Amino acid sequence: MNVAIVGASGAVGQEFMRVLAERNFPIDELVLFGSERSAGREYEFRGKKIKVKLLQHNDDFKGIDVAFTSAGGGTSKEFEKTITKHGAIMIDNSSAFRMDEDVPLVVPEVNGDDAFNAPRRVIANPNCSTIQMVVALAAIEQLSHIRRVHVATYQAASGAGAAAMDELVEQYAEIGAGKPATVNKFAHQLAYNIIPHIDVFCDNDYTKEELKMHFETQKIMHSDIAVSAMCVRVPVLRAHSESIWVETERPISPAEAKEAFANYPGLVVIDNPAAKEYPMPLHTATRDEVFVGRIREDIANPNGLTFWCVADQIRKGAALNAVQIAEHLFELKK
Repeated sequence: MNVAIVGASGAVGQEFMRVLAERNFPIDELVLFGSERSAGREYEFRGKKIKVKLLQHNDDFKGIDVAFTSAGGGTSKEFEKTITKHGAIMIDNSSAFRMDEDVPLVVPEVNGDDAFNAPRRVIANPNCSTIQMVVALAAIEQLSHIRRVHVATYQAASGAGAAAMDELVEQYAEIGAGKPATVNKFAHQLAYNIIPHIDVFCDNDYTKEELKMHFETQKIMHSDIAVSAMCVRVPVLRAHSESIWVETERPISPAEAKEAFANYPGLVVIDNPAAKEYPMPLHTATRDEVFVGRIREDIANPNGLTFWCVADQIRKGAALNAVQIAEHLFELKK
């Protein structure tokens, strides 16, 4: 299989290479693409050095079977036809196509077979915070239909890219040295702070990130589930955390929920309050699974359940999910 990565020099592009190598994805040729800034750089993959090619409107994608794209929505829209015109499947990590009716939005553990209906040869990778949440919600949905969800996210700097991670580290160093913090990637200083603002504000004062969680969840789960989100940036390098409250049609006991979570693919339960055991970004960064804990009844809602959910945004929230889509699409056994 011939594979392309568009946006190879970015945090997600680099993670694509690590995930493909770790999972022994069958690759005859790997082709890397990037902007003028990154074209010409060399990266090693399976013992071979590969030079990044400039992304252009030409026939460079001829012979490519699957292209993983993570170079921003504008680039994805501009190069969609160039990438797919010779038959490549484009698995896109941006928000460019997620709500298009003729583009499936896929989390393999939840709606993997939607990937087989991609008339434009484009499959969208959902928003990072949505991905980890729907894996957990799908386990509960098997027990009783979920009517509504309230979620507060605690999103790491990694969600804004490699430069944002570098800026957080730089801010701590600057503040420690008595200097003013450099602020370029965030609306405000993130070090020693939290920012209740991710993406742009919409007319209803929700941010686009918050509305993505609402609409993407409905599309992925083929459900009328209502999701109200508050998305917050926290000074953590990688791995997003979420506090989730669900209301189901019938009460779900914590014991039922724990069993459902434990038996659902891609989920790991860490839930032992007496021993102070629960998922944390510190321990789940670079891991593939979605972790859940703090599972308990919602004392404010007789049909409510609440739990804590953590996953690595760069892996399950981006590169890993996209690779899993390709594995499912091409029926590669794992």
